[in-house]
Amino acid sequence: MSEFINNSVQRKDKLRSLLLKLHAGSSVSALRDELIEALTDIPYNEVVEVEQEMINGNLLTEEEILEFCDLHTDILDGKIDVSGAKGIPAGHPVDTFKKENVALKKEIQKAHNLIGTVDVLNNDRLAGFVLQLRTIFNALSDVDKHYKRKEYLLFPYLEKHLITGPPTVMWGKHDETRVFLNDSIKELESSIISVEQLKTIIDKNVNRTLELIDGMIMKEEEILFPMAMDTLTEDEWYKIYTETLEFGFCLIDPEDEWKPTGVVVEKQQYVDAGAIQLSSGSFDIKQLEALFLHLPIDITFVDANDKVAFFSHSPNRVFERNRSIIGRDVRMCHPPGSVNIVEQIISDFKSGKENKAVFWMSNFIGRFIYIEYSAVRDKDNNYLGVVEVTQDITAMRKLEGDQRLLSYATK
Repeated sequence: MSEFINNSVQRKDKLRSLLLKLHAGSSVSALRDELIEALTDIPYNEVVEVEQEMINGNLLTEEEILEFCDLHTDILDGKIDVSGAKGIPAGHPVDTFKKENVALKKEIQKAHNLIGTVDVLNNDRLAGFVLQLRTIFNALSDVDKHYKRKEYLLFPYLEKHLITGPPTVMWGKHDETRVFLNDSIKELESSIISVEQLKTIIDKNVNRTLELIDGMIMKEEEILFPMAMDTLTEDEWYKIYTETLEFGFCLIDPEDEWKPTGVVVEKQQYVDAGAIQLSSGSFDIKQLEALFLHLPIDITFVDANDKVAFFSHSPNRVFERNRSIIGRDVRMCHPPGSVNIVEQIISDFKSGKENKAVFWMSNFIGRFIYIEYSAVRDKDNNYLGVVEVTQDITAMRKLEGDQRLLSYATK
């Protein structure tokens, strides 16, 4: 049969048919056998094209693609051809991603090796075993930096090139991984009193966490990175490179520097203008820039077209922001699981039904975070956008009595 599946159109038709069968309930093993019989290899770009076409054609929603993401991986594992992928220079953002994946694979293998001894573990050695596994998972938690650089640096540029399916699906898998990873760490830090209790934790969360991280590495190496190398320009890659330090690295400290030949990335310049006159006073540009740096709150402004127009960039922001989000649709700045809330707020603010939405998180990395969204309107009540104000109020909630004497804040 393979002799008939010898061009791109036929290969993509076959892959599309197999994925639809999968979503209709066919078994992974049967479909994988059919895939092996029909196709020797599938070029990585065709996998992306098929999933994007299925989303664009309403054959599958992004949520359905996400739901069956792991099954897609099972079917395609080892069958994706990356031989035509571009070379990756040392120090390039993708080179860093790939080196991080090597480090993550080492931690995953260490975890598997350790878990492989759990059947001969006794209660006398339980504490030492848990400490070793907890150490590995604390290292794996560094994967969040890897994922955030994809979400906030790489994905926006893919979206500009009209590639939305893989970023949305991957972000959803990132969030699923974060849940299992955090649950695993919490359980490994709890009081574990027996080997049987430990085995339950491993079966419930630990093994699934390892599967998710390992599965994402496969998706990156065989699909995302080759596709991104084909898609982004050198200018775009260099902008990603220059902003990478804002998020940090995962398990490694890259030694190679990279700058593409002929690319000139200008330093951010601010308009050299006179005073900005407002109804209650004025600032010059330098004063205004300094003001936003020193406010005890974080501000993000989304304009009337739902595009991120501004964010304050104080050194102690609660949530990460970088200049790649400017001009980005605000829906794409949030994980898939919270997009419906963003949609609701925007809809209610635009209609005039509501003007304010308030949220808080009582234990965000040990801090109490207060978030307030407000509709911004002009004097004629025309909708101009949304301002998000975020504040760490942990210390405020502990205040008691009065503070009437001079007392300088400690740094």
